[in-house]
This record gives sequence, C-alpha cells and structure tokens, in this order.
Amino acid sequence: MSGSRHLAWLLLAGLLALLATGVRAEAVGTLGAMGSDTLAGLMLRWGEELTERHPGIRLQLQASGSASAPPALTAGTVRLGPMSRPMRKAERAAFVARHGYPPVEIEVARDALTVVVHRHHPLEALDRETLDAIFSRTRRCGAQQAITRWEQLGLDELTGRIELHGRNLTSGTYGLFRQRALCGGEYRHTLNEHPGSAAVVAAVGETRSAIGYAGLNHLTASVKALALVDAEGGLHRPDPEAVRRGDYPLSRSLYLYLNLPPGEPLPGPERAFLDLVLSPAGQASVTALGFVALPEATLVSQRRRLGLAPLPHD
Repeated sequence: MSGSRHLAWLLLAGLLALLATGVRAEAVGTLGAMGSDTLAGLMLRWGEELTERHPGIRLQLQASGSASAPPALTAGTVRLGPMSRPMRKAERAAFVARHGYPPVEIEVARDALTVVVHRHHPLEALDRETLDAIFSRTRRCGAQQAITRWEQLGLDELTGRIELHGRNLTSGTYGLFRQRALCGGEYRHTLNEHPGSAAVVAAVGETRSAIGYAGLNHLTASVKALALVDAEGGLHRPDPEAVRRGDYPLSRSLYLYLNLPPGEPLPGPERAFLDLVLSPAGQASVTALGFVALPEATLVSQRRRLGLAPLPHD
C-alpha cells in the first residue's frame, strides 16, 4: 500500500473512531433567547459557563418578560424562550399554526413566589383568603370584605393604609400570582407594578406599610417572607425542600421553550447549552443564584428525551 493511501486509511480510521465515541465537532454560533426577567440572571450565568466550555458560542439574551417569549419563538426571531410560567394554550396554538408542530418544553429549575413584608413587620403568616382580600378587588377566594388597612388584621403594632407592590403585566410572575393567590381574580388598581422582582423587594424593604410578592431568589435581608396557611391551619414556608416537593402552595417550575422540528437533532449550540443546563454543574448554578435545583430523575428523563448523553456517575 502506498504511503498516501496508508495515510488516508489512518485518517478514515481515526474519524470513524471519533464518531464511535460520540464526540462532536466544537459547536459554534450565537444563541438568541428572549423572555423571562426572573430567569435573566441564571441565563446569563449559564451563558458565561457555556462560553468557557465552548469559546465559539455566545448567548444573546433579551429579558423582556415571559410574555415576550412565545411571539419571538413563533416569529422565528429566537430559538430559545425562557419563561417563568407554562406557555398558554393560545400561545402554543399560534406557534403550531406557524410552524406545524409544538414547541419543546424543558423544565430547567424550580422556584417559588414569596409574599414579602418589611423585615421588622409584625406579620408572620397569611391564609389565601386574606391574601386575596389584600391584593385583589374581586375577592374570588371567599373573603367577605376588602382589607386595605393593617389594623383590619388585628395588628396593634401597625396601622395605616396597606401599600401594595407586584410585577407588571408582561411578567409570568404577575400572571401566576393572580391565578394561584387571587383565585384568578383581578388586582387592585392601587398595585404598584414593577418590571422586576428585585424592584419589588427593594420597595417593600423601604417601608413597614408595604407588602409585595417576588421570586424566591430575589429575597434580601431587608424583607421577611411570610408563611402561607392552608385550609387545615398548617404553615408552609418557602424553603428549598418544600419547593422541590411542591408542598409550598406558590411553588413553580421555570422553563425553556425551544423551536425544534420533530425528529431533528439539536443543533450544536443548543445541544451544548442544554447539556450544560441539565447537568450537575448547570444545576449548581441554579442553587447558587437562589433557585431550587431539579431532582436527578427529572434531569435524566429530560436528557433522554432531548437525545443528550446520560449523566456520568461515580
């Protein structure tokens, strides 16, 4: 065999061996994402870690709120849509009408909505009926009258008008709190709306007369998270294990939605990103930023569904 033919056979054998190991060429490209403000910090952290692993990939994120993700995915502006709530039926239907198949839903972390007051506030817990009477004008959870002043709760240490803080209409947090805490009712017109949970926490931390709601990972020493009282009188606090199990009433999942035609493999940049997100390292970032990591069984099942390599085990 001539030297050139021998070299060609060696190169071919090396390529086949490489393919047999499942190693892919270095992924290169830009990942466009639009959606949740709640997930913005975590997405950026994952983006930094991704670029460290794959210098040829860059994440471009626009955190305009969860409501911005479905239209961007439908229009094809981006392929990734982070959302702090599940996609609604109408949003899915619009995507299917445009593309002929549904978006892929991926759970990436768990979180909770917390009801917060000033750190020196005397209140410790609220039931849903009272919470609804404070925040809504419709009182669908069953309260007989509106609660607009602190003395209505029998607090001797605090009187005066209750100052309400929450998220704005484009936020998934706004919609989820409305459904879960207000029984699908309508907010009071006096609600001060903020573009991010950090702004809600900052506003509540400035005055004892305020109450608001925010994502678990935005809590600071300036506020206190209230326990929620169930119908049997049990107290539920937003601690990580209660959130992971779903015992805390305002627990929620955080999602990434992906435009991927059925039967097609993940493109290189998306594969690299999701391989990181659904890994122990990616979930360590979830915990580091104040969210709750997914159970291993959830990671395993989602990796299998996406065609990612199994998680390594010691």
